[in-house]
Amino acid sequence: MIGPSHQAMLERLRRQISVCGATLDDVARRSGFSKTRISALLRGIEYYPSWEITYSVVHALGLPPWPLRRLWTSGAYEAAKSTAWITRSIQAVQPLGPEERPVEHRGFMEKMEQYYISYAQALLHIERPERIVDEAFDILWAGWDEAAAGPNLSRTAWRLLRSRVLLRVRRHPDGRPDLRPAAFMTVAQSRIDEPVARFVEISEVAAFFDAISHLPPDQFDVIVLRYLCAFPAHEVQEATGLSPAHVHTLDHHARGALELLRRPTARE
Repeated sequence: MIGPSHQAMLERLRRQISVCGATLDDVARRSGFSKTRISALLRGIEYYPSWEITYSVVHALGLPPWPLRRLWTSGAYEAAKSTAWITRSIQAVQPLGPEERPVEHRGFMEKMEQYYISYAQALLHIERPERIVDEAFDILWAGWDEAAAGPNLSRTAWRLLRSRVLLRVRRHPDGRPDLRPAAFMTVAQSRIDEPVARFVEISEVAAFFDAISHLPPDQFDVIVLRYLCAFPAHEVQEATGLSPAHVHTLDHHARGALELLRRPTARE
């Protein structure tokens, strides 16, 4: 029943406890709150936690507070908390001071931001896809040391971004992403003045986009980035953390499976 931002916050806190090898008793002792209240917070039950108790756990686990506070704030809005309640809760805790984002994380954001925003916009069709992308970057920051030490940071970050987008995407009853609204945003249909011809074009392209949702995840991502977002193959590789050969293979198999991309209008 909890919202996606609240869920992300709890997952990071639980993961950090595992990484640190801490026990619930350890967290309770360091935070100054009872074991019962810490347990309720970590399980996401009873009530939406105040920033005071949340910050106490964040601090006890050595996590950066700035991204966690943004996740906490988004989660509070998801839980229908008022702006006044959120403000009072934040003011009950000492100011966090200047935001100290790791230099490497900032550089990674700058390199990946446009890829991520384009992907989110292609699937969600919202005015500010940056909000979802910023959330993904905050989650990545909260676990930056672990992610950066892994074998493929770009792959880890892409999977994180993808999960945040797909949590919010419109879906078919069978759970597949519904990409049909993208048919109303193609260049080709926008150039057609005659209503019937435009309707036919939109219907055909909607069927094309709907077929994409049947693809396996990696093929789906490559097709979306290559042909809905119009990124060349080397940029798809950079965005997803996949090798050039793998991107080529996924692209080839996806197009073969769909029998697609023969029509110039579909490419546009």
